[in-house]
Amino acid sequence: MADNNFSVLPAHIGIIMDGNGRWAKSRGLPRKMGHIEGAKTFRRIGEYAGDLGIRHISFYAFSTENWARPEDEVNAIMKLFGDYLKEAEDRLQENIEKGIRLRFLGDKDALTPELRAAMEYLENATKDMDKVNLNLAINYGGQQEILHSVKNIARDVLSGKIKPDEITSDMIQQGLYTAEQPPVDLVIRPSGEQRLSNFLLWQSAYAEFWYSDVLWPDFTERDLDEALRAYEKRNRRFGGV
Repeated sequence: MADNNFSVLPAHIGIIMDGNGRWAKSRGLPRKMGHIEGAKTFRRIGEYAGDLGIRHISFYAFSTENWARPEDEVNAIMKLFGDYLKEAEDRLQENIEKGIRLRFLGDKDALTPELRAAMEYLENATKDMDKVNLNLAINYGGQQEILHSVKNIARDVLSGKIKPDEITSDMIQQGLYTAEQPPVDLVIRPSGEQRLSNFLLWQSAYAEFWYSDVLWPDFTERDLDEALRAYEKRNRRFGGV
């Protein structure tokens, strides 16, 4: 494994787990096999990033647009998600000892009652942990997240709690799933694609981007090290000079 002593680390990284289907197709396997391997990578990279000292880690697992995929693929992803939730329950004490807070970003309403109950249980059980925030975006869309926040502000305006001129960007931020977490510093996207795909749009306003042709199931700790080395060298001006 590469040297992992970093002079600076991002406080919050976002990872778009892309390329599972192509990984499977290139091997003549069903697409769901790629998601199974991708789930293993998610577990490994999440633990490694936390061990490095990255406090906020957001993984993009399933978007609001992904429901349009073939039914058997969607079912396979949801089964994997259920398996992950069961594993997280089994490892709850271990995660608590590591200070890991689990959170699920997205609209839970479209998920089954069983999944929603497991998600809420894990969020409540780990809510006091403060070493690592592990966010998993499931049925998530960045535009929808912002819309949800704005609608809540509009209700406050209608009820007279605030005036339109009093609306601030902080109010929108407070209505997001990641309300109390810092902005995303680094977005990592493997598989050769170079777009955000509706992922953490507000939070990534000044994020650095790192792309790789490696498909997500093949993504390793060394690849994350490479992304973090690139981040070290970036000159982050936030609109200044």
